Amino acid sequence: MGTISDLSEAYRDVEHPQFLHHIIPLDFSSVNATLPESHAWTRHHEESGSGSGSGSSIPVIDLMDGNAVRMMGEACEEWGAFQLKKHGVGSRVVEGVEVEAKRLFALPANQKMKALRSAGGASGYGRARISPFFPKYMWHEGFTIIGSPSHHAELIWPNRYASFCDVIENYQKEMKVLAEKLTRMIFEYLGINEEETKWVGSNRVSEAVQLNYYPRCPEPNRAMGLAPHTDTSLLTILHQSQTKEGLQIFKEGVGWVRVQPEPGALVVNAGDLLHIISNARFPCALHRVTVNRLHHRYSVAYFYGPPVDYVVSPLAATCEAARFRGVTVRDYIGIKSKNLEEALSLIST
Repeated sequence: MGTISDLSEAYRDVEHPQFLHHIIPLDFSSVNATLPESHAWTRHHEESGSGSGSGSSIPVIDLMDGNAVRMMGEACEEWGAFQLKKHGVGSRVVEGVEVEAKRLFALPANQKMKALRSAGGASGYGRARISPFFPKYMWHEGFTIIGSPSHHAELIWPNRYASFCDVIENYQKEMKVLAEKLTRMIFEYLGINEEETKWVGSNRVSEAVQLNYYPRCPEPNRAMGLAPHTDTSLLTILHQSQTKEGLQIFKEGVGWVRVQPEPGALVVNAGDLLHIISNARFPCALHRVTVNRLHHRYSVAYFYGPPVDYVVSPLAATCEAARFRGVTVRDYIGIKSKNLEEALSLIST
């Protein structure tokens, strides 16, 4: 029987581990008025499209609304994402994890480097895992936690790591409860039989927490916080700091749409695995992050999915032929680690 540590092993099993230059972030505290050429993207903001300024936005849904199942399903069909309020996760839990993220990323670079992610690993400090697929680096630092955060936290704070671990572990627990609830509601909308999804609510799910930091940037129009990508997960639940928007979702026919933080709300988006299970009925949300000249920005992503040995295949109640072949979560992670944009097409029927 697997455990959540299997997710770490799935990433370690990837045939092509990353090189250190793909992992070690820039020391952003040393940057003055000029954007380093290594981080200078060209003209990406001209791709914004009408959605960025037209008032178009992803739906905001009240989880306590009697029509929440239908509204979430329709939001997933149209956008692959929505903002969720009255979700039951206390403000102290969310604010606490943001405080810990700020404490972590404010440390000197040499101290954070003590928890640097290994070349074949999935957890720890470093650049975004998607970095090798792009010609320029992103204006971003990340800290990934799979299972207990204690190993990496102890390396950074040998005598004071307990408070960080307590906050992160409580956040993981609260997010898992919410993710299970949302998964059941979304599966209800899709007409998926509970017999086919017994893994929901088990201790064998794949889950991870990602702390993100986007420092102030001297030339934000030429930099990229996170490059466009979809998440491998079934669902991603994101807390973004309230200071300034940065997250953008791509919608066909509209373009890049800003996700203005709704006070107290969490952003929920469909990942590749939900796209497969819904037989492409739900788009997997293509998203990116922009940066700001005046403000640091933080976000915390919780990734949720089936166990790594679970075979993901189309399950939605539909008369249409299956558009994807079945694939284990572990194998899909391997496919996407080598084919970021083409992974879904490689399992299409």
